[in-house]
Amino acid sequence: MYSLPPLLKQPRFRAFYAGRLVSLLGSSMAPVALAFAVLDASGSAQDLGVVLAVHMLPLLALLLVGGAVADRSSRRNVLVAAHLGSALTQGAVAALLLTGHYSLMPVAVLEFLNGALAAFTTPALRGVVPQLVDKARLQQANALLGTARNATKILGPSLAGVLVSAVGSGPAIAVDAFSYLLAAGFLARLTFTQDTNAASHRPTTLLTDIRYGWTEFRAIRWVWVGTLSFCLMNLAQTGTWQILGPQLTRQISGEATWGFVLSARGIGLLMSSLLMYRLVVRHLLRLGQLTNALAALPLLALGAHLHAPWLLAAAFVAGLGSAVTAVAWDTSLQEHVPPHALSRVASYDDLLSYVAIPVGQLSVGPLARTYGAFHVAAVAGILSAAAAVLPLASRSVRRLPHAGPPRPEPAQPAPDPSPAA
Repeated sequence: MYSLPPLLKQPRFRAFYAGRLVSLLGSSMAPVALAFAVLDASGSAQDLGVVLAVHMLPLLALLLVGGAVADRSSRRNVLVAAHLGSALTQGAVAALLLTGHYSLMPVAVLEFLNGALAAFTTPALRGVVPQLVDKARLQQANALLGTARNATKILGPSLAGVLVSAVGSGPAIAVDAFSYLLAAGFLARLTFTQDTNAASHRPTTLLTDIRYGWTEFRAIRWVWVGTLSFCLMNLAQTGTWQILGPQLTRQISGEATWGFVLSARGIGLLMSSLLMYRLVVRHLLRLGQLTNALAALPLLALGAHLHAPWLLAAAFVAGLGSAVTAVAWDTSLQEHVPPHALSRVASYDDLLSYVAIPVGQLSVGPLARTYGAFHVAAVAGILSAAAAVLPLASRSVRRLPHAGPPRPEPAQPAPDPSPAA
């Protein structure tokens, strides 16, 4: 008979997990619903590009502020406020669409605010998990959260497509707004032994806290080495995969194959997240960096003109590796970065990793026209794999210990039934 994992039997983590599951499902539906909403209302791909861009810009610009706020305040309060704000912004977008009052400017402003709120949500989420579970359970907690994230990536877009077809894009956006509101209710139930962080008791300015975060980030060698690896991978891989992936797959195997490739990768992500709940290794970060190289396989397959079966297998294995990397990285940060600086260090990690994505997206088109799309995909795959294993040259990455799962308590001897002498 199936029973819940032990972590989900703990009320605090169960409330957090439920909030994340609801929020992730809504967020995975939102891009599809928003794309159809803007295209249906405006008929302009340019409008859609503006809306997507204004969401990303404040996320990058305010990540460091979000990390500092999360470290100096109650992370629960930050999460609840950010989710309520996202519910308001997405609800306002839905209202504009449902009443037939779409206009680019108000929708862009609302999505700008939504991106700004995400800059506060992301660092707080990284920091709140160690406040909910023991260090020995962090890998299991991140594996469960990864399972929810990867399952919603598979289910959410399909559900959004059905919802848009059935009732329209406006109601689909309203569902996303409601998911934020419901998630805020779950997160408001969280309680911590110390609900505020140590940093909040120091009379420092926000700018001082941001600078302190940079000092902590630079001082932990394996963190900045790993972040540099993610930055280089995003530069070489993300834009190439997003832009050349559909184009080259269509040339090799047809348009329908691209959807199957994304599904295969999603299945790999989900299966690996489930595996990571029970996997026990001594050096988790080392494993994560090794498996990160597997993410380059689909680009190498495209560069080699491999047909659908090989491309599907490459995407599946890439998903397996990427999920291991995500759990290993989050768990390592939470185990080894001081709790009072965790959100700030994570915000520098996110910022320096994400900032390479638009650079890569803008570069891949000109490079493909100059050198050929298949050559660019192959070179991007090679560079991505090299960047993934580069941190293993550092002893701080190779030897970083992992706390591991809790050991079972030794059995207590049975009491002696004989009477005392």
